[in-house]
Amino acid sequence: MNAEAPVSGVTPPTSPRSLGDTGLSIIMMRDILLKTMFRTNQDQVSNISKAVCLPVPLVQELVDMARTQKLVTAMGTMHATAGSEMGYELTDAGKSRALDALSQSEYYGAMPVPLEQYGEQIKRQSVRDIRLNREQLMSGMGHLILPNDLIDNLGPAVTSGRSILLYGPPGNGKSSISHGIRAALGDKVYVPRAIEYSGQIISVYDPIVHRAAEAAVDDPNSLRRTSNKFDNRYVYCERPSVITGGELSLDMLDLNYNPVARTYQAPLQLKATGGIFIVDDLGRQAEPPQKLVNRWIVPLEEARDILALQSGEKFTVPFDTLVIFSTNFHPNQIFDGAALRRIFFKIKIDGPSQENFLKIFAMVARKRKMPLDETALMHLMKVKFPTIANNYANYMPIFLIDQMIAVCEFENIPYQMTPGLIDRAWGNMFVRQEEIAH
Repeated sequence: MNAEAPVSGVTPPTSPRSLGDTGLSIIMMRDILLKTMFRTNQDQVSNISKAVCLPVPLVQELVDMARTQKLVTAMGTMHATAGSEMGYELTDAGKSRALDALSQSEYYGAMPVPLEQYGEQIKRQSVRDIRLNREQLMSGMGHLILPNDLIDNLGPAVTSGRSILLYGPPGNGKSSISHGIRAALGDKVYVPRAIEYSGQIISVYDPIVHRAAEAAVDDPNSLRRTSNKFDNRYVYCERPSVITGGELSLDMLDLNYNPVARTYQAPLQLKATGGIFIVDDLGRQAEPPQKLVNRWIVPLEEARDILALQSGEKFTVPFDTLVIFSTNFHPNQIFDGAALRRIFFKIKIDGPSQENFLKIFAMVARKRKMPLDETALMHLMKVKFPTIANNYANYMPIFLIDQMIAVCEFENIPYQMTPGLIDRAWGNMFVRQEEIAH
C-alpha cells in the first residue's frame, strides 16, 4: 500500500510503477520477498506489500515470477483469514532459497532504494536550500533570551547550510541554541528505510534518530483523492537531528557492519542527511578535536563522504548535513589554522548581560511559580555576583531557583526567595577551592 504525501515544500519520491522503476535487480527483490515471507509468515499479497513497501501490483508480479520458478505456490482462498484474497506459501525449494539468502544477509522487509536514486531525492530536499528569516529563527529558539547580534550571526550561518562552531564559557546555552536551530528548520523530508549499493543493503531509517510525521489522510467522503502518492520505501519525517557528545568516536562515523546478521547500519552523519549533526562538548571525546575535524574535511568541503564496505571497497555518498560543533574551549586551543578555515562560521556564545540575566531570572521564576523578592534580588546582584566579577551565565537562574525550591519543599514552607535562601543556593553552585586529605 502506498503512503500518501502530505502537503510539503519538498518534492516527494514518486512511487515505482514497474519493477524496473525500483532500480533494483529482480534477483535481489525476489530474494527479499522470499526472506520476508519466511520470517514474517505473511501469505497475502496485500500484507506482503506493506512489509516490503512496494505497491500491490509489483508485489503480485514478484509472487507470480516466484511461482513460475516453483519457489511459491498458491494456497487458494479457502482458509479462515483469507477473505477473497489468494494466499501463497513457500515451497520446499522456496524455503531452501530463503534460508540460503538469509545466510548471506539477514536483511528482509522494506525494499531498499538504490544509492543513485536516493542521491536525487537528497537534491530535492537539501538542507542547503532552506531559507530562514529572523522571525523563523527566533521562533525556533522558543523561550531563549538572546542578544540581537547573536541572531545576526546565526541567521546567515544556518541559511548557508555550512558548518558552524559555537564556542564560549559553559552554561550559556550552546546546546539549547543548537536544538533551536533544528526546531527553526520546520519542514519535513523523506528518509529511506534502507539504501542499496553494489548489492549491499544499508539500513538508514532509525526510529531513535528519525521522527516520522503523520501522513495526510484523504477525506473518505471526497470523490477525488487529493494527496500525492509517494514511494513507501521512504518514511516522511521531521528533518533529522543527530546529537553526540563526549561519547563520539571516529568509528561511529563509519558503516556499522553486524557480522552475525551480515547487515549494515548507516553511520550517524548519513542518518542526519537533510538535517543537523550536533557535536556537543567538543574536546571531551577520547579522540582529539583536531582528529575528529580532520575526518570531516572532505564532507565539509566537497559535500560528499567516503564510506567502506566490509570487503574494503570504498564508495561515495552525498553529504547534506548542517554540522554544528559546540565547545567550551577557545578554538585556538583545540584546532590549527587549517581546521578552523574549514569550519565556515565561528560564533562566540557569551554569558548574558545583567539586563538579560534578570529577564531570564524573572521568566524562570514565573514558570517555577517562585515569587520574586526585591531584597533577595538586590542581595544576589550586589553581594554574590561581585565575588565572581559579575560573570553571568544562562544556566544560573534555573540552578538558583531550583535550589531554593528544593529547600522550601524540604522545610514544608511556601515557595519564597530570601537573602538566606540565595546564600544556600549560591553555595551549591560553586565548590570552594581547598585541599582534601586522603
